[in-house]
Amino acid sequence: MTTGTVFVREATSADVPQIVTLSTEDELRIEGVEVDPSHDDYQRAFAAIDADANNAIFVAVENEKVVGTFQRTFIQHLTRRGYVACQVESVVVAKAQRGRGIGEAMMRVAIDEAKARGCKRVQLTSQKVRERAHVFYARLGFVASHEGMKLWL
Repeated sequence: MTTGTVFVREATSADVPQIVTLSTEDELRIEGVEVDPSHDDYQRAFAAIDADANNAIFVAVENEKVVGTFQRTFIQHLTRRGYVACQVESVVVAKAQRGRGIGEAMMRVAIDEAKARGCKRVQLTSQKVRERAHVFYARLGFVASHEGMKLWL
């Protein structure tokens, strides 16, 4: 999908360093996590995601630079007659690029993919302190319907 001069596409392994660097702009990232873009763990993780037909990393690119990213995962459920949900995670837009429609373009790609796959739901999590992000997601039709919890191991 293209918006202005920004193009949203599936990521390649060559994008990994830019994706990792972009994630360091996130003020809410997990402290203590290694963020060296050249660390082999990132390429291993990307290879595992890339090999899984239910997973993908996407990037928004402008002038050959990654300015946004997200991960999409299809989740097969047993309940409700075996429906499939689309989980969107790790949504990041470069600070200097926010407010230009990049996030919306990325979410439209995720929603369109979910529809094409026959998903009954697109879901995501967003940290409670991200009030602007919540307004953004609500504008796209998302509803704060659940209370999420995590246990870091």
